[in-house]
Amino acid sequence: MTRNVECAPKDLVQVIENDPVVTVRVLRVINAAYFSLPKKTTSIKHAVVYLGFNTIKNLAVGIAALGMVSANRVAGLDNKAFLQHALSTAGIAKLLAQRVDGADPMDCFVAGLLHDFGKLLLAQTMPAEFQKALDQSRSGQTSLHLALREVMGVDHAEVGAMLVSKWRFPVDLVEAIRHQYGPEIQDAPMTACVFAANQISKKLQFGFAGNFYHEALPPAIAKRLGGGLDELMASLGDLTPVFEEAKQFSNI
Repeated sequence: MTRNVECAPKDLVQVIENDPVVTVRVLRVINAAYFSLPKKTTSIKHAVVYLGFNTIKNLAVGIAALGMVSANRVAGLDNKAFLQHALSTAGIAKLLAQRVDGADPMDCFVAGLLHDFGKLLLAQTMPAEFQKALDQSRSGQTSLHLALREVMGVDHAEVGAMLVSKWRFPVDLVEAIRHQYGPEIQDAPMTACVFAANQISKKLQFGFAGNFYHEALPPAIAKRLGGGLDELMASLGDLTPVFEEAKQFSNI
């Protein structure tokens, strides 16, 4: 439905409301403390009023996609730990976006939520190859995305970006997922927020999505965000509540 430009908002809202699991998860996320709504909302229609249709659409699609996580451990990925990392990164990205010109907090949240989604696809469709890359990353002290490129010829960032592009997500959100690593990383508002949030989540060990190492912020991103990783973490204060929200969500 999201790929159909003629899809009416009310029709998509009805589909979301007819799926109790997605509805509960969407409402749980938007009622989290870091969303700062004026009051708790108990319906998708009310959420659309507060946050806008596109935000709820992207959030619902993202949460439904993460529902693909197997209940069992797949190729070294544990479903709860993966969700905890995804949601922690999303929450921190939203906090960072509130202080960065040109960054939309809600789009940054969704990008953070889905930044590692390609790992799920690769782990579930090519588990042996994904496990090999994971082991290689662990033993070789190299980032998983580089190990995936070596073993599979593609990394999770490219795969995830291809999929969210098909879902008609905003271009800057797609690019934030595609260009989130290495020398090709883009100095763009959303990319900066998601990249930094991901490194903070990894450094604080908020969940696990195959992340054995964290990276320093590239100079351009550090300048945009007002400091390096340690300075940024100090400015954000105690992030434990973000992780606690993520843990509660992963139990739904």
